[in-house]
Amino acid sequence: MRTALWPDRRRPVSLRTRGAVACALLSALAGCSNAVEIDSPDVDDATEASCRSFLDALPSELADQGSVEISPDDALGAAWGDPAIVVTCGVPMPEEFDRFSACWETDGVGWFVPDDQIEDPRADVTLTTIGYSPNVQIRLPGELRPPDAVTVEVGAAVKKILEKSGKGCV
Repeated sequence: MRTALWPDRRRPVSLRTRGAVACALLSALAGCSNAVEIDSPDVDDATEASCRSFLDALPSELADQGSVEISPDDALGAAWGDPAIVVTCGVPMPEEFDRFSACWETDGVGWFVPDDQIEDPRADVTLTTIGYSPNVQIRLPGELRPPDAVTVEVGAAVKKILEKSGKGCV
């Protein structure tokens, strides 16, 4: 029996500790992970083969960020860091893109960036290749801007593996 003379000597457990334990138990039971979700586009067999070759050519580190687990495992993409830089292959060209769109070119690879993302230098940015098939998209967290290092490193794999399908930046 506990009384005021004999208080409970256990230290109270913080909410953070309780939360960490609960998350660990739930992850173990549910098989959950911190994997980055990648929404792969539906592509034909030839595009998938090109994308797989492209993904194999990507570096294990991107802009000093280590690669991280993705979900599903067979997604046509890869991710690095936290918050994650996400590269997806086989994406459609964004609806906003037309022949008058602004283009960002690094190391010979053109990238389309929507106007509203160019105007805010702190915003997350989505870049899509121009002039290569299949299209590659990079989602870059705003805190990792400017995207130069990322576009150069990903662009090297684009130029090495993917087929030139038209003009880049005009």
